[in-house]
Amino acid sequence: MTNIDETIFCIGCGAEIQTDNPELPGYVQPSTLKKYLDDDAEELLCKRCFRLRNYNEITDVNISDDDFLRLLDSISEEDGLIVNVIDIFDYEGSVIPGLHRFVGDKDIIVVGNKVDLLPKSTNKNKLLNWLQKMSKENGIKSVDQILVSAEKGLNVDELMKMIDKYRKGRDVYVVGTTNTGKSTLINRIISANSDIKNLITTSRFPGTTLDRIDIPLDDGSSLVDTPGIIHHYQLAHYLNDNDLKIVNPRKPLNPSTFQLRDGQTIFVAGLARFDFLDEKSNVTFYVNKNLLLHRTKTVNADAFYEKHLGEILSPPSEITEFPKLKIEEFTSKVKSDIVIYGLGWVTIPANCHVRVSVPDGVNVSMREAII
Repeated sequence: MTNIDETIFCIGCGAEIQTDNPELPGYVQPSTLKKYLDDDAEELLCKRCFRLRNYNEITDVNISDDDFLRLLDSISEEDGLIVNVIDIFDYEGSVIPGLHRFVGDKDIIVVGNKVDLLPKSTNKNKLLNWLQKMSKENGIKSVDQILVSAEKGLNVDELMKMIDKYRKGRDVYVVGTTNTGKSTLINRIISANSDIKNLITTSRFPGTTLDRIDIPLDDGSSLVDTPGIIHHYQLAHYLNDNDLKIVNPRKPLNPSTFQLRDGQTIFVAGLARFDFLDEKSNVTFYVNKNLLLHRTKTVNADAFYEKHLGEILSPPSEITEFPKLKIEEFTSKVKSDIVIYGLGWVTIPANCHVRVSVPDGVNVSMREAII
């Protein structure tokens, strides 16, 4: 690390310059900072702002829960439209419950991103209605909602029309958790609507060094990118980068169906375990096809997990700090999904009793089946 004797701020976003962590606001490479100091230059851009200014690319950064809440509180004092980006593959892990409590009584468009990851047979109208219903249940009163794929560019033009309809000349604030594809979406919008150079305008919230970036719109207002909040109950925060590539799908899910009896267990790699406690059940797993689904007898499951974790049952590839599994039980009244935040879900029939084991700290819940 290069020593910094004085506090230096990025001229693009106002974040305090640091050389320790590329995932946090204000990061520059030590060599970049050294050159800035040696040349006594007047301007220094963090890596994120440099990528935006020179390549029209936004990269997400992570901030603490407290910093994110301060950011939202600052937005509550502004007059603008909120675009809340949610990962439709991991809705429960990426929704921000009670968003209005933080941003005030603003118009909110809910964007369900990564719709391209769901099976092609998925009924999109039913899914859109479900997104609206779940938003209401989580205290988000949206003026509209839309399904998009930032990766594929699907419905991004329709989203821009929707934003124009509701923003009424106001600034637009794009908010969401990490890993929702928020930055990919903003990059799509930038590349589709602008070839402007030097897109960054200096903007800092009073008393903070949050990595907000303002992107000018034609009428003088701005599209404001905000950092992603970390939800620590998502599986992603317990895996290394290589394991995440195996867990996170890049292509449409290919459902895997099993006919199971009482006393049978399915492992999802080494990341989750499902013990089925009914005489007979047909269940369907919606996880990345790269993940091993291993069936075994429940009576042998403990010994199998202990022996093969990190080998056959991988990811996780690093097991020394991987959390112990916690157990929860679910009984469905109707056809339901058991959702593991950041991993996927398994669809079970009505009146099915399942014991689920997931890493301690990762959330698991049950919902009515969406497919």
